[in-house]
Amino acid sequence: MSELAMHEMDVLRQRLAERAAAEGLIDVSYRLVDSPVGQLMLAATERGIVRVAFAAEDFDAVLGTLAEKVGVRVLHRAAPLDAAAAQLDEYFAHARQGFELTLDHRLSSGYRLEVQLALPGIGYGHTASYKEMAALTGRPAAVRAVGTACATNPLPILVPCHRVLRSDGSLGGYLGGLEAKKVLLDLEQDRLADPSS
Repeated sequence: MSELAMHEMDVLRQRLAERAAAEGLIDVSYRLVDSPVGQLMLAATERGIVRVAFAAEDFDAVLGTLAEKVGVRVLHRAAPLDAAAAQLDEYFAHARQGFELTLDHRLSSGYRLEVQLALPGIGYGHTASYKEMAALTGRPAAVRAVGTACATNPLPILVPCHRVLRSDGSLGGYLGGLEAKKVLLDLEQDRLADPSS
């Protein structure tokens, strides 16, 4: 297929996606963005950002889960995610320390959601242990449950589960892999160490 034909197909695809959105026929819109931790998939519903996924999670599997749990009408459509993509770019460029996005937390519930809602309380460039998060959420014995809440966080980076470490300071686990967690922690530390960067 020629480059012109591919461009025309993209334009047609975008028009169809916008028409489907205008008619309320889309449950989840998604797009891919590049980042220092590899390609990310962003997904949104009409309520807000519902999922941030790392390539290591297998984007097809993530889309399948979204279709199962949110709705089967899942379509590649960048526009609803432009603000999220721009804010992530700013975050990775050291120009942003927090996110101003509407989030859709429907993929979490119970104590997991409670922990995930508390995670933004860990400031940019700071960390907390799983044990500290358990105490902060009023369940000091629920250290493992905090680990599970972090491991199943559907909105990593935006909801900063990467800031939770083991009590001995080691990384623990991370949905996007330990290298991604290290990159995020180093990025925030670098910014605090050199505010001009």
